[in-house]
Formats: sequence, C-alpha cells, structure tokens
Amino acid sequence: MVNQVEPKLLQPLVDYLQKERLVLLSTIDYETGAPNVSAISWVYAQSEQTILFSVDNRSRIVENIKHNAKIVLNLMANESTYSISGEAKIIQEKLEDVPLKLALIKLDIQEVRDVMFYGSKITVLPEYDKTYDLNAAKKLDNQVMQAMKKA
Repeated sequence: MVNQVEPKLLQPLVDYLQKERLVLLSTIDYETGAPNVSAISWVYAQSEQTILFSVDNRSRIVENIKHNAKIVLNLMANESTYSISGEAKIIQEKLEDVPLKLALIKLDIQEVRDVMFYGSKITVLPEYDKTYDLNAAKKLDNQVMQAMKKA
C-alpha cells in the first residue's frame, strides 16, 4: 500500500494546527550542508497551503532558511505521521506584539505526505510540559499565537 500524498493540508491537519503543537522541523545546515532537525511548537496553519511558525530570530533555523528555503515539517496527528514539505520565507525578522525577538516564517506547502509505516497508527500523540514559569509560558504562548494569526 502506497502512502497518501497531497498537494495541501487535509482539513484534519488544518484543524490540528490551530494551536501550539510539537512539530519537528528539518532544514539544511548552511555551514555543513547536512540535515538539521529541531523541535518547535509555535506553529499555525493559516490555510491548506500555508503554515506559519515562529522561532528565535537568532536561531540556526533562520540562517539555514536564508541559505536554503527548502524545509520539511514532521508532525503526528490524525492517527498518522506527516511530512509537510515546501519553501520557507522569513516574513518578519521580529514578530510584532511579542516581547521576545522571534522571526515569523511562512511555509508554502508543496507536498503533504503520510509517512507512517504500513499497518500501524498513532494511538497516543506526543505531549510536553513547559519547565519554566507556567503563567509566563501561557502568556507568551498566547501572545505568539495571536501575533501569528494576525499576520
């Protein structure tokens, strides 16, 4: 059985990416040319064709994207694992109305591939806890998500 490939996000994935989620981001390292994988959480599906995400603007992710715009987001949702590839563009060097220096990056989706191995499904989604001040984390998360939704 061949895994499903789509040119855009299916509605369950758009719905899933309406709030902060754990996502793996793959870029190409600008110095070594090797793959670079990072875990990020400020991710928002703006549409079936576009995902926005924010990272520290001093992050290696930003420099990698400046040198090579091809990226892949990997996420677990809808009982499967998806590889979402396309071209990234830094649309704001500093996200407005957020106290941290975060870049806002737009992924123009070219392909959404179901990459779950045959005969299996995700039964429990990954979860994480914030390990710093929970009130400050909640406030910051809300500011970032609202700023991305306004973009």
